[in-house]
Amino acid sequence: MKKVKITAMRQTVYADLMEKYENPIEHACDIKVGDVFVANGFEKPEGFCDSAWESMSQFVQVLANGGGNFYDGWMKNEKSAMISCNDGFRPVSFLLETLDEDAE
Repeated sequence: MKKVKITAMRQTVYADLMEKYENPIEHACDIKVGDVFVANGFEKPEGFCDSAWESMSQFVQVLANGGGNFYDGWMKNEKSAMISCNDGFRPVSFLLETLDEDAE
């Protein structure tokens, strides 16, 4: 089993949808573009968003176990995936990449 690198690539904010539908909240997301996390096999990295993990954990598990090539050639690097969290107001897109390093 391998480690999987998770990099926050982009965050989009839909202010119009937030204003119309979201109840005001004090704290939404700590992840910033450029943040890097490493999953030890398919274990959620410490401090990683639970909701984002739910969106990507199946992809991380496949990559950690040597799989890839999702959707028959979707990604240029078949040992990677671009996955967004499920926050409909401020989704973050993450690049998942299999590392050569073995999980502990």
